Order: sequence, then C-alpha cells, then structure tokens
Amino acid sequence: MIELGRVQSLTVLKGAEIGYWLDGENLGEVFLPRKWTLGKPQIGEKVDAFVFSDSKERLTATMRRVKAQVGEFACLKVSALSPYGAFLDIGVDKDVLVPLSEQKQPMEVGRSYLVYVYLDDAGRMAASNKTDQYLNLTPAKYSANQPVKLMILNKSDLGYNAIIEHKHAGVLYQNEVFERLSFGQFTDGFIKQVRSDGKIDLMLQSHRETLDKYAKQILSELKLANGFLPLHDKTDAHVIKQELSMSKGAFKKAIGGLYRQKYIRIERDGIYLVNDSAKK
Repeated sequence: MIELGRVQSLTVLKGAEIGYWLDGENLGEVFLPRKWTLGKPQIGEKVDAFVFSDSKERLTATMRRVKAQVGEFACLKVSALSPYGAFLDIGVDKDVLVPLSEQKQPMEVGRSYLVYVYLDDAGRMAASNKTDQYLNLTPAKYSANQPVKLMILNKSDLGYNAIIEHKHAGVLYQNEVFERLSFGQFTDGFIKQVRSDGKIDLMLQSHRETLDKYAKQILSELKLANGFLPLHDKTDAHVIKQELSMSKGAFKKAIGGLYRQKYIRIERDGIYLVNDSAKK
C-alpha cells in the first residue's frame, strides 16, 4: 500500500515531455515532474519517490531528497505564517502546516523548530511542535551495543538528549562525548543500556570500537613520548581528559586491553610501551 508523505518504490507507468506517471496503487496515478526526476526512468522500472499532495491537491512525487517524512522528527524552518498556523519548508513546493494548537509557543519566520510530521484527520501532511507526545509510545526493545540512528536535541547538565530511530528518547553523557554536536544533527550511535526505569543511555561508539579507537590513540601517544606516559588508573579523570580527550572509563578499558595483549606494562608512575609492540 502506498502512503502519503513517505518515500516508497513506485512503478513507472508512462512518460511524457513534462514528466512521468507512477503507479500509486491504492492512491491512483502519481505525477512525477521531470524537474524532480533523477536519471531517465524506463517504463516498468521502479523508482524511489516521495509522494505528496501539491498546492492544488494533486498527487505528486519527487525523487529528490526531502527534509522530513511522515512518522519522523526533523528540525525545519518556518517559511510563512497564517491565521491557521506556521508553514514549514520540507523541500517540496507545498509547505507543511503546524496548526496553532500544535505549537509550544508562537513560531517565527526564519527560525527552525523541532517537529514531528504526521497525517491529520483529513489525510493531509501536518506537523507538531509538541513532540513529547510522539516519543516512547512503544517498548524500547534495544540490546546493548546495538547500532541506531540518532537525532541530537538540546544539551543538559548530563550531556546531550537525543531521539533514537524517530521513536524513543535517550541520553549521551557529557564525559563520553569528545566531538561537537549540534541541534538537529543526525548521527550514528549505539545503545549503551536500557535501564530498569525505561530510560536509555547512548554512546557514539560501540564498546569494541571505543576500545580500538582509544587503544590506538594511547599507543600513538606512547610512541611520540618515547614509550612513557605519566598516566595510570589512579590519575584524576580531568587530567586524562585534558591530556588525551577521553573519559577515565575509556582510558582504563583501553590500557586494560593493551596490558592483556602485552602492548604495555603498567607501573606506579605511569604506563610504558613494551619494546616488541613498537614494531607493530
């Protein structure tokens, strides 16, 4: 079944100078203007296209990338205001309305807001700025170290709040983030744990990737420092972060792995590179 407001695979039925007509199945024929076509689709070929109703309520499609789909959260800019609400630019000719009743506070032209895109009772695409009501509606059936897609939200005392797979809320802890993150940014991440209270802890690298990354960094720093760093598991966390830009937890895991693999030895005054490892 073809859904409005989503990117789906549709079959090309016929073509003309102005564009193509696609099989919208339950929706009927969908027009794909040539200006929004990528490549030269052939009759009978399936193409991935975003389906929407244009300003004249005609079923239309685009193969170009859009900024948001139905069922997703996105950071979108207000293009215009009306007595009914604010219109958001999603990358097609027809903007999406945020009704006045779905705004946390009056929106302003030119500003971007976090919204959730949905179909209203009349089957039209709309958006809501009251996003909390669309989060955590299903059980969080994630496993530790599972890769997920994240959307970065606001920063708090704990770290960064994020939306997981357009479904759940989670937290990236400040002491485990060593890169610049911004509002509305999409990034890859991993589930750290789903806690007993249902809250979800996140990380930007898997446990294995984190260990590999930090272990390589420590080896590199050791080689640059002639095989010795005055750091160990008793060193203050802020010193480790200042010197190596990693958390103390990541540092301890990394040197533990390096010690077990006989890359380093750990002494009271710091860590030493084992001679054989310098050749690796």
